[in-house]
Amino acid sequence: MRQVRAVRVILPAHLRTLAGGVAKEVELDVAADDAGAITQRAVLDALEARYPALGGTVRDRSTACRRPFVRFFACSEDLSHESPDAPLPEEVASGKEPFIVLGAIAGG
Repeated sequence: MRQVRAVRVILPAHLRTLAGGVAKEVELDVAADDAGAITQRAVLDALEARYPALGGTVRDRSTACRRPFVRFFACSEDLSHESPDAPLPEEVASGKEPFIVLGAIAGG
């Protein structure tokens, strides 16, 4: 049986609104992979399962790739270009630190 861990996720205002007006920080039950690690993919799967309206907003529905103007941070590190199946830092997996979803801004 897979281990389930509580992971804290911070969402930007526009995604909180889309998710039905949830708090800035939500706590999700996230299933660990076969090696016992919590991954970006598992966190985002749990997020979209709990808030179906977010499906397709953080990740593309057909490719499951991160949307271009969405960034992921944890423990003061940009994890946006990491593999979705790479283990997240233990501080995130243990709930000590949040996994942060941010909307990036572009312009000139």
